[in-house]
Amino acid sequence: MPELILRKRLIVVEEIFHEGGPPPETPLKRGAALAVLQNPFAGRYVEDIQHFMDDLRPLGLQMARDLADSLGGPDQIEGYGKASLVGTRGELEHGALWHNPGGYAMREVLNDTRAIVPSSKKVGAAGARIDVPITHINASYVRSHFDSMEVGLNDAPRADELLYALVMTTGPRIHTRSGGLEAADITGKDGLR
Repeated sequence: MPELILRKRLIVVEEIFHEGGPPPETPLKRGAALAVLQNPFAGRYVEDIQHFMDDLRPLGLQMARDLADSLGGPDQIEGYGKASLVGTRGELEHGALWHNPGGYAMREVLNDTRAIVPSSKKVGAAGARIDVPITHINASYVRSHFDSMEVGLNDAPRADELLYALVMTTGPRIHTRSGGLEAADITGKDGLR
């Protein structure tokens, strides 16, 4: 197994007080945890890469715990998503290795949520940014929680690096009024409704 070599980590939290209308009673918080690490497969094709997911699991759990804590604790989280930015000497499949360790880490930290964790991934140069899709943690069809958060760092990912991201939110978009399934009406059986 390749050694996990981290270059840096970042947690950022934004508080949204209004979106042009009246301020809500409680501001919405959106947070992101980012990790920049060496891509052990950069510059070459490697057939068997799945084992790297096992190496990433402790990182995913630490990032999920730290992010949930920065937003007030696991009980405050209502939305989530994940993303990968792969440096230019890597391939998109190296970003896909984050699906399992990133997604399952958040689901574990947030008490076994039901909805699939939405994701995005792309290959990009240092300074690239990516929109992380967000949905409700227990029902993907809750329209009020469809959101995204743009993340990135000015010096990452370098050509031989990976940038992995987790995002969480504490509630719906401010002034949500697009209809659809409401969070209070989730049945919680299938992760969709």
